[in-house]
Amino acid sequence: MEAIQRRINSRALQPGEKLPSIRGFAATMQVSPSTVVEAYDRLAADGIIYARRGSGFYVAPLTQPFAVAKVGPQLDRSVDPFWVSRQSLDAGADTLKPGCGWLPAEWMPHTQMRQALRSLGRAEEVLLTDYGSTQGAMNLRRLLARQMMDEGLNLGPDQVLLTPSGTQAIDLICRFLLRPGDTVLVDDPCYFNFQALLRAHQVHMIAVPYGKNGPDTDHFEQALIQHKPSLYITNSALHNPTGASLSPQVAHKILTLATAHDMVIIEDDIFAAFEPTPSPRLATLDGLQQVIRVGSFSKTLSASVRCGYIAARPDWIEALVDLQVATNFGGPSPVASELIYSVLSSGSYRKHIETLRDRLAILRSDTAGRLSELGIIPWLMPRGGFYLWCKLPDGVDSADLARAALADNMVLAPGNVFSVPQTMTHFMRFNVSQMQNPQIFELLEQALAEVPTCKGTGNGFGKD
Repeated sequence: MEAIQRRINSRALQPGEKLPSIRGFAATMQVSPSTVVEAYDRLAADGIIYARRGSGFYVAPLTQPFAVAKVGPQLDRSVDPFWVSRQSLDAGADTLKPGCGWLPAEWMPHTQMRQALRSLGRAEEVLLTDYGSTQGAMNLRRLLARQMMDEGLNLGPDQVLLTPSGTQAIDLICRFLLRPGDTVLVDDPCYFNFQALLRAHQVHMIAVPYGKNGPDTDHFEQALIQHKPSLYITNSALHNPTGASLSPQVAHKILTLATAHDMVIIEDDIFAAFEPTPSPRLATLDGLQQVIRVGSFSKTLSASVRCGYIAARPDWIEALVDLQVATNFGGPSPVASELIYSVLSSGSYRKHIETLRDRLAILRSDTAGRLSELGIIPWLMPRGGFYLWCKLPDGVDSADLARAALADNMVLAPGNVFSVPQTMTHFMRFNVSQMQNPQIFELLEQALAEVPTCKGTGNGFGKD
């Protein structure tokens, strides 16, 4: 009964679809046919399936609620992407959040935001009340296109689509390109919400080991040959969670393989502004043929004023516009777009970003030193950004450490949250911007002393 219910919940069995035959399912489950008959009869009594005389059993034509968390392996909630996200987002003001994925509120450009809000208060009524255009505000799209042209990516504003957020940009592309049962490549480790989103699209995820210069190209090629994925999702610059950046050699190899195997790449460029100098970008090298770039402003400007963007070839943008109209009736809020444009186009924003880079450079070094004193060693020192991907002391399970920390009102991001094959047991991601409270290091030391240790630390990670 549970096996059939799982298939229905995950949409592997659709309403009206025929269930496996009694004898066939009995062989699959290694039980007697009479056991399957009883299970089917009970499910039919509950209205979940129904019988057709002489034909078999079918899924009842009822709306079945879809639980994203039930798709894929049922992980311990302390290492579940949904658990970490919900703990971070719902945390109170007194909660310590070294595992969250954003900067402290006081670091953001409040003065510029308030000035822009005052200006919006004097805007025409249409901006404050009407829907936005289907592709998003032209002034912000022009600004983004100019910025990307400065990087060497030749495009116009017609190749930029604004979306309600960066996550919704990826969701829109997945709706456009994927069907349930498709295969998608991700990095191991990768940003945990990539996994959460892909689960919702009911696709198969194949993980490729990620090293200090990018994905392992040998494993990458093997995965393309064996699994024939239709999509690869990654961060090229300041990869989440590792902080690594692509080398030119790896970038060219990845693009060559993607072209040869007709695979599309989503390049999430959300951390680009934190780099002191730009590293190779797949979208720039590819010219938006096989690569789609997405981004947003939640990390550098505001996570409250949501707006994302997609840069892609013109025919894909046209199709994505129609899809966004169908699912969201247009792009992001015109008020949000205008507010973001006002701040981005001011000279003060550039100074804000420079201040962030300098401040984070100091914090990365200081935090790495304090963590090292506890036996928590950074895997590498990133060129920028606010993450440190760290190896825990021998035998310490990051999930156990996260449980112990949560009891002390501190949210951590354990390694297996970022790993589809669960190979990151002894790693932890730390946000250095959220670690200025000395109590964090005291609680970490206390938790390390309390958690049990186990023999063996092999995890298949760390290939350069």
